Amino acid sequence: MVCEFAFSCQKYLLLHFRMYLQDEDSETEEFDADRKKFKSQKGNDTRQGMSFRAFQKVSGGKMANDNFVHEGSRRQLEEDQSIRSLKSEGSFNICKGELDVKNGKNTIGSSFYTFNKSEDYDSSEMHGIGKLKPRKSTENKYCRLSEEIDLDEKWFPLLDYLSTFGLKESHFIQMYERHMPSLQINVCSAQERLEYLSSVGVKHRDIKRIILRQPQILEYTVENNLKSHVAFLVGLGIPDSRIGHVIAAAPSLFSYSVENSLKPTVRYLIEEVGIKKNDLGKVVQLSPQILVQRIDSSWNARYSFLSRELGAPRDSIVKMVTKHPQLLHYSIEDGLLPRINFLRSIGMRNSDVLKVLTNLTQVLSLSLEDNLKPKYMYLVNELQNEVHSLTKYPMYLSLSLDQRIRPRHRFLVSLKKAPKGPFPLSSFVPTDECFCQQWAGTSLDSYLAFRQRLLLKDFAKKYEKRR
Repeated sequence: MVCEFAFSCQKYLLLHFRMYLQDEDSETEEFDADRKKFKSQKGNDTRQGMSFRAFQKVSGGKMANDNFVHEGSRRQLEEDQSIRSLKSEGSFNICKGELDVKNGKNTIGSSFYTFNKSEDYDSSEMHGIGKLKPRKSTENKYCRLSEEIDLDEKWFPLLDYLSTFGLKESHFIQMYERHMPSLQINVCSAQERLEYLSSVGVKHRDIKRIILRQPQILEYTVENNLKSHVAFLVGLGIPDSRIGHVIAAAPSLFSYSVENSLKPTVRYLIEEVGIKKNDLGKVVQLSPQILVQRIDSSWNARYSFLSRELGAPRDSIVKMVTKHPQLLHYSIEDGLLPRINFLRSIGMRNSDVLKVLTNLTQVLSLSLEDNLKPKYMYLVNELQNEVHSLTKYPMYLSLSLDQRIRPRHRFLVSLKKAPKGPFPLSSFVPTDECFCQQWAGTSLDSYLAFRQRLLLKDFAKKYEKRR
């Protein structure tokens, strides 16, 4: 009697599942945790944790008679929420369908059918009618991360969100090693903070770099930290369009107190270094790191060096810092001194060196071997100029040899418009359009085409030398 009743219940369920499947235009695919379709497993009890279609294939459309369902559970099965939501979930397993026959207990309950937990399905990602695209399981997604660190499932929402900015498992490991608590932040809080940074001009592509350099930024609240620091930057005269640039260049500024650290640094720059208040915003834009370094020691060391080495007056050094505040970051022994000695070696006196550095301080940032020396050799050998011309046109040293100096010189030579004697360095100063009008007397397109051919020719020569 019990077996006949159980068999009738099973036929009833099979009938309704067939009706459900016939209503669909196509079949729903079943996947395991490795994104492979299920295969029938002969000789094994495949009812537990198995999809209905796979089970039906193995059992030949008939259910075993060792399980039964009493009358009271029939209504519960028909009303079970999991059956009603089959169309939205797309995959299910028959599980927990075992009865304690010896004790006469029905252990099926409302969990007779449970949905497959090995894959998450996104109903918005349809690939074929009636087929749901399975998303990669979270466990598989962060398998490498879980091997490297003590991964907590509570971190998954945050990791998913940060992944939208291009962060990968290797980056999360860096964050963990640099500042582990940053991975424990609630995803809603992190989203609020990063969205605020975006609203003040931080570009999406810079968020990744900011987080890797300063993962603590995920912990800084908008009201008590981020807004006050942004207001401080605005107060320095930095335009809104450049706030994001400053933050991306020096995200660590959020870890410094506005009142106890940042404002005292600004006062030192004005009162001790001598930077004008109106120039302060420009100085910070050029070198945001100036706000977070030991400005007193770096200033004193470089001021003493330039005064002693070149006899530079204070006003000249202040001009250098205002034009190129990165000067305060450069090493004296490996940066400043070798470049000063190079200018001396080509025939400049200390007064000439000081004049060049005051007008074009960024010379101190240029490579000796790849920049300064090749330009000097071209100046003397090709342009037939003397070194003293650099004191009048120090800008020459900052221009690109391949993109501007050589193409313009060769173009005028090809047109037979190059003046006799020393080539005028002033021809390198104007824009390409003005150069064509004032010096070449040709169209801009003609010059650009010539430059392109020259660049390709030079590239081919360099490539042949490397082979």
